[in-house]
Amino acid sequence: MSKPLIRVVLIEDDLMVQEVNKQFVERVPGFKIVGIASNGLEGLEKLRELGPDLVLLDIFMPGQNGMETLKQIRQEQLAVDVIVITAANDIQTIQTMLQNGAVDYIMKPFKFNRVRQALEQYRSLKSKLEQDGTITQSELDRLLHKKSESVGDPRELENEHELPKGLQELTMKQVLSFLVNQSSSLSAEEVAEGVGLARVTARRYLDYLEKKKQVKIDMQYGTVGRPINRYLLVAGNPNKDQKDHK
Repeated sequence: MSKPLIRVVLIEDDLMVQEVNKQFVERVPGFKIVGIASNGLEGLEKLRELGPDLVLLDIFMPGQNGMETLKQIRQEQLAVDVIVITAANDIQTIQTMLQNGAVDYIMKPFKFNRVRQALEQYRSLKSKLEQDGTITQSELDRLLHKKSESVGDPRELENEHELPKGLQELTMKQVLSFLVNQSSSLSAEEVAEGVGLARVTARRYLDYLEKKKQVKIDMQYGTVGRPINRYLLVAGNPNKDQKDHK
């Protein structure tokens, strides 16, 4: 029996972060983005219209910030749970958001594993609290305080490494996504053109992926000049596996 779908609204003004959040949420089975808003006022309209289970809420936004939005959600008694995803790391802000009922608080920059952990913990709590009957103290303690035991696919954990300074996770995903669809090796210049990067930038990502053994170098020699390094996603790479099984 499949788990009930958990419907999520994103309230976030940064378009790139919107896309990252959407991808992260929908990588977790059972979660679906049903609406996206760029500020608190627009977000409240989405919540009233769509009636989602969960909202991912930023704090720093134009028009109406996340702190004011969360207070209004509680004043209107909207039946929605809130996970805060924000760059705000001061104690007063964190305390205010938790006091107003945020079930989790994730600081930017963040990794997919942290978002997955928050969503899976939320799903466990929501599922238990929607059941009839009673619950023991130990069961409640486990739901409220124990981190999710589900670690997902170990191949994904291998990819959640800390990137070197200057490399961005979203760009790395774009490079991998581009390589997945290639049947032959490409030069750094071809990858740069395909992804929309400077050649030197593409080369940095490719060299890092080669170091992590996610791509291999196919060195080709011309009639004159230096050999050209060409890059190909290695067999067995989880990104390639996902494409092959679609």
